[in-house]
Amino acid sequence: MSAGAVTDRSAGPLLGSPNRLKLAVFSANMAGGANLTYAPEAPRATWPESVGIARAAEAAGFEALIPVARWRGMADPARRDAHRSFESFSWAAGIAAVTERIQVFATFHIPVVHPVSAAKQIATVDHIAGGRFAVNVVAGWNEDEFRMFGLEQREHDDRYAVADEWMSFLGRIWAAEDEFDFDGRFFKARGVLSEPKPVQRARPVVMNAGFSPAGRDFAAKHADLTFAMVPDAAAAARIVPGLKADVQRRHDRKLMVFAGAHVVCAATEDAARREYERMVDEVGDKDAAANAIRLLIPNSGSADFDAEGMAASAIAGFFALPLVGTPDSVVAQMTELADAGLDGLALSWLDYQAGIDQYARELRPRLVEAGLREG
Repeated sequence: MSAGAVTDRSAGPLLGSPNRLKLAVFSANMAGGANLTYAPEAPRATWPESVGIARAAEAAGFEALIPVARWRGMADPARRDAHRSFESFSWAAGIAAVTERIQVFATFHIPVVHPVSAAKQIATVDHIAGGRFAVNVVAGWNEDEFRMFGLEQREHDDRYAVADEWMSFLGRIWAAEDEFDFDGRFFKARGVLSEPKPVQRARPVVMNAGFSPAGRDFAAKHADLTFAMVPDAAAAARIVPGLKADVQRRHDRKLMVFAGAHVVCAATEDAARREYERMVDEVGDKDAAANAIRLLIPNSGSADFDAEGMAASAIAGFFALPLVGTPDSVVAQMTELADAGLDGLALSWLDYQAGIDQYARELRPRLVEAGLREG
């Protein structure tokens, strides 16, 4: 791609996808993936594994790869392997270089990345990706990780006030042709100038997973897509259409809404249910689940689910909604979620490579037949 080439993010692999239900692979850069588990078949966070998952997802037609940002895991510190993860900007740059079509995200915590640094990092990876890069911006919620940086966790709504100014500063960096000074409430800078700009103009694709009132406001203002933390299709039907309508009314634009989903698919319903129970009861890390719940509940501002079942949800999918059943049943559940207004799902499995292979073999043809995917 030439130095002056630009692309329109709305025509990219994710926003420009013709598929009614878009699909992403979630958390492939973290040991365990989206699972809190002792299972040996879960991801180990090795580079050959990451490349294999990315290429398999691209070949299977997935629109995107969304890594997590973790500086430490949820398990006991003695379980060193469970804390292993690849830093997502570096991971995304490497994955972008070995793929051709799929949208590649990085996830990062706003409190630990300065806008000037982020502007350069994002532009660099977008050039490597040829305009396929995207960012999942997180206001921050994990106190244990912030302590590693010597930072104190701000109050929930204050975190989004910082994030709002952060995004405004970032956007100005990319828009400016001449150096400028920035004098905000949280950020002050002199002589700011950054080249190159991203390939995507005026900016790359932005995702945000905040679902509290403050998080929704932030996503409505700054993001192209957001995550809905919903336990099932009925909840999605209650929440998603209103969220989209509110964004259209207040900002005169469309916002895609995704949800996380954890797939446990087998030849029979009983076999799928038994596998889910094995994942939770036999190989699940219950101590790590308790730690995740401890961190999430007081800090998310949007977690209002009953405690019962939360440990299982944390272990299998890290609070994603479960898609458990036969291939026909899983596709039926995905259809219900699309009918409820969701634009896409960020999928996880216990064994990612096997799950993507199963998707290509069993689910993809059924999704095409159901009208959710074109191929």
